[in-house]
Amino acid sequence: MPPRTAENTHDAPATVGRAHQRRLREVYRSAGWPCQDALEIDLLAAGLLERRRDAQGRETLRVTDAGVVQIADSLQHNRAALDAHEALVERVAREMTRAGRIAWRGLALRAKVGAEPAWCVAMPDVFSIRNTTVEAYLEPVVHEVKVRRADLLADLKRETKRAAYLQLGGECWYVVKHGIARADEIPAECGVLVATGAALEVERPAPKRAATLPFPVWMALAKATPVEGWHAEEAQGWLTVTDSDATDP
Repeated sequence: MPPRTAENTHDAPATVGRAHQRRLREVYRSAGWPCQDALEIDLLAAGLLERRRDAQGRETLRVTDAGVVQIADSLQHNRAALDAHEALVERVAREMTRAGRIAWRGLALRAKVGAEPAWCVAMPDVFSIRNTTVEAYLEPVVHEVKVRRADLLADLKRETKRAAYLQLGGECWYVVKHGIARADEIPAECGVLVATGAALEVERPAPKRAATLPFPVWMALAKATPVEGWHAEEAQGWLTVTDSDATDP
């Protein structure tokens, strides 16, 4: 069998999973001491790692040129997924402001969950409330955005996180990229929005529950900056003084 190089390892990504990619990055930024486990064997067989011995006979690992290509490809893929996620989060937040709601991104909110309630920190992609001065009418809503199936399935296993979202919001929605999941794969206590190129389509409505905002949440909202409303630039335009305005008597 000919040795594998960066030019003839085009089949490697088919057998290299996320754990393999993570190990490659760890070896690349470390001294390369071997673990001698199954991941290492896979990477050596794929030509993405190679063994080296120093003058004292000590064995270390080195990422090959093909391994560097694999790391670069995985980083590019991760950046693309992150960009897609952030774009969809922004889209959801804008839709909330168009509906007349006040929306925040990237909040860290404390919630009590569990049979013996304990505080945990939840970070919903989008958190929104109605624009009202009456607490009973706030209708807090949580939106969690997923653009990759693997991320969605991993998130669904985190029951404590979902319980925190349900504690914080009168409605909890999963917003998923079209094609990555079916609605029946997502717990019934959550609504499902499917993001297509044209719209956010309701696949299953979220059950409504009465919800009040505890004091720590109010403090977090007071310290954070909400998403700018969709009409803000338009509204600012009304305040602009034009040349004709300036010459009017």
